[in-house]
Amino acid sequence: MEITEEYIQEKIESAKNGKQGAFNFLLHHYWNQVYGFQLKRIHNEYEAEEITIETFSKAFDKLDTYNSSYTFGTWLTTISKNIQIDRHRKKSTSIFSKTADTSEELFRKIPDHAPTAEDKLITEQNLAELLRFIKQLKPHYQDVINLRYFQEMSYNEISENLEEPLNNVKVRLLRARKLLAEIIKSNSLL
Repeated sequence: MEITEEYIQEKIESAKNGKQGAFNFLLHHYWNQVYGFQLKRIHNEYEAEEITIETFSKAFDKLDTYNSSYTFGTWLTTISKNIQIDRHRKKSTSIFSKTADTSEELFRKIPDHAPTAEDKLITEQNLAELLRFIKQLKPHYQDVINLRYFQEMSYNEISENLEEPLNNVKVRLLRARKLLAEIIKSNSLL
């Protein structure tokens, strides 16, 4: 299926109305664009990933301010660029902080319920095989999967445990579930 600009705008409107599937679509559809942009700028995978997570966190928080006369990808890239510039400035002044701009409104926009397709795949696998697949993820993705599914922590508890803003935890968990589902699918095809 070709993804048209109209389809993307529909997903943006659905996300504005709090639909989890729309947030997932936007994250998955634009992840590589934003991550690739940052990787070219800073040449550090971990930092590029952190900025990308923060970008989606901030974008989902400020989704109501998105102007549809610009492409959504351009808007995300601009947010990403500004985050990277801000981080660079903070590092330059030695007052770098791991916080993100958050608001209580976002916490209501990304729901914390209803198992997704990735959740169903995760729970259907046997434990030993699942643990082997989880070990293939980067450590910070392993952490959120472990805290959410094995220690059964809520998003708020994970946020406190990792000392990360809540919306960063939500975006990181969305990404971790997608990557884990891809690993599981690719191994089940073998």
